[in-house]
Amino acid sequence: MANIISDETIEYVGILAKLELDGQEKEQAKKDMGEMLDYIDQLNELDTSGVEPMSHVFPVNNVFREDEVTNGDGRDATLENAPERKEDAFVVPKTI
Repeated sequence: MANIISDETIEYVGILAKLELDGQEKEQAKKDMGEMLDYIDQLNELDTSGVEPMSHVFPVNNVFREDEVTNGDGRDATLENAPERKEDAFVVPKTI
């Protein structure tokens, strides 16, 4: 295991995660974090120079299309049903 996690690091991560770990849990967390970092180091050894970066696993086309109003919001028809209205809003009784 090339990555050694210190007790101070585990304490700091525990504070950030709002966890209270006893001695055995801290040792297990140190072991688990070391294994995770070792795996990340192993992934960093892969040659990815010819691999195109991806932002999504599925092909997504035309994500930034222009917004077009197709059916409107129906505001005028809704305000026609208002018992009382002021400009473009309903008038409602004052509540305290």
